[in-house]
Amino acid sequence: MFSKIIVHRVGNKINGESLTLSQEELQLDEGMAELLEDYFLGAFKTEETYQFYSDSYLVNNPIYSSVSEIFDDKAKFLWESENIAKHLFEAAENPRVQGGELFVVFFEDDREGDEKVDKIGIFKTEKRESFLKIFPQNETFELEKDQGIGLSKIDKAALIYNNHKESGYILSVVDNNKNGDMYYWFEDFLKVKQRDDEYFHTQEALMVYKDYITKQLPQEFEVSKADQADFLNKSINFFKEKEEFKMDEFASEVLGDEHVIESFVNFKTDYEQDMQINIAEEFPINEAAVKKTQRHFKSIIKLDKNFHIYIHGDRKMLEQGQDEKGKFYMLYFDKEV
Repeated sequence: MFSKIIVHRVGNKINGESLTLSQEELQLDEGMAELLEDYFLGAFKTEETYQFYSDSYLVNNPIYSSVSEIFDDKAKFLWESENIAKHLFEAAENPRVQGGELFVVFFEDDREGDEKVDKIGIFKTEKRESFLKIFPQNETFELEKDQGIGLSKIDKAALIYNNHKESGYILSVVDNNKNGDMYYWFEDFLKVKQRDDEYFHTQEALMVYKDYITKQLPQEFEVSKADQADFLNKSINFFKEKEEFKMDEFASEVLGDEHVIESFVNFKTDYEQDMQINIAEEFPINEAAVKKTQRHFKSIIKLDKNFHIYIHGDRKMLEQGQDEKGKFYMLYFDKEV
């Protein structure tokens, strides 16, 4: 349960809206506190984590600096929450960004697995939903329309864990209402980047491989769409079946041909340079990252506008040919399901 909570109103300065700062923390009854905690923490449904960064020194990142002050001395909560709100107000450089309420929340000694750790939550509500109020009037009922904050999904959220301070803390971050501005919450306000952990390495290894198979491989080698689908299926199966990724093992079992392996290694090197990242040669495979990234691995052969072939398994059960009627695929199967 959180021990401190305050709310400020942060408008969009580009649209002439104002910033309204609270001078006192909210005092909530237990039922309201539980409702808000479920609302806030229910936003985080992925293991993907981030860290603060700065183009110079970490202390020059305003949000990193503010949360550090609160973690060091919770008596500074009110003052630093105002600084966080002011920074969010200044971060709005796009007229599409919606104003809303900014909640700053302090979770003291919150349990995380077997350990307790302090956390700071920064949450912003933007969308308004219509709802009906029904109340008795004489011998009937009357309806009144109103607007408020829906509790199904928060618009923007960040949860900062009080550990790994020296490298920018560990954060979970969500933006469910980008409003045409992808950078406002992650970059302009928080200034965070994805952490270099097993989730990151699993995700990036799969994506660089997908890009290679779909873009680079057909340029260098004669491969059919069925061959490409087979490569994608084998790679996903590798990540599902293994607990640890080893580049040599992956290359041998999935890529096979030494020329293809060499081509992929070169492509991966160029990818890392272009994206300014480093994908480890060995790392524990993160199951959640595999599950999330799998949606991009669609092994589909599209034939004109008539047919789509979804390939899930053995490449040998699919043959390609051509006769007097045109090109064709021949599918072998044991039984219809």
